[in-house]
Amino acid sequence: MVLFCAKLPTMKLKLTLLLILFISVKSLAQVESGKTGAWYMYFFDHQFKESQFGVQGDVQYRNWNLIGDLEQLLLRSGLTYSPKGVKAKFTLGYAHITTGVFGDSDDTSVESRIYQEALLPHKIGNRVYLTHRFRYEQRFVEDQDFRTRYRYNLFMNVPVNKSALDKGAFYAALYNELFINGQQDIGDNRTVEFFDRNRTYLGLGYVLKPNMRFQLGWMNQKTNSVGKAQLQLSFHHKF
Repeated sequence: MVLFCAKLPTMKLKLTLLLILFISVKSLAQVESGKTGAWYMYFFDHQFKESQFGVQGDVQYRNWNLIGDLEQLLLRSGLTYSPKGVKAKFTLGYAHITTGVFGDSDDTSVESRIYQEALLPHKIGNRVYLTHRFRYEQRFVEDQDFRTRYRYNLFMNVPVNKSALDKGAFYAALYNELFINGQQDIGDNRTVEFFDRNRTYLGLGYVLKPNMRFQLGWMNQKTNSVGKAQLQLSFHHKF
């Protein structure tokens, strides 16, 4: 009886990972036929010495195909605050997004975005690293009325060859993010759905150093009308 109870957390973890993998594969099966997109991303995080403040952000170059057909160029950065005695980080930031049109057209549109974010990391057992991210966005999109959006992302990292995310560790990286629009009327008799999109990701990461990680994975993005697969290559840097 004691042995059975001890195995329950491991069994639950395996069932959870299998469920996430099943959802990812099922989503990929529903992706529209066409070219796979690619997102190339750099994430940075810096904590000022002897301070609760820091900066973090990311640069993302997104393509409708593997390279060359611009989907988006996203530049984002913010000021962070980490309360003492609490595993949390809060961010106030700004993003500038240039969005391209699918195909041969070189037309683009621009968005400015202010955002507030809360990161809440915690650990389950010895190997499962979870992070909850809550983000609220105020969006100023070209030729649209003012918009807001709510986002929730659950990240999961699980070391494979080590018990912790130490140097030389390979790890399974998974996340699922939900986007909800704050307004449906965007001007000129145009509307958007309450549900904006959902992203499901499955990848493999490698810890080069405690402050440097690489990830390569596959993400499926679903809206009410479109599903598209994205190859993701990312570099995560704390300095």
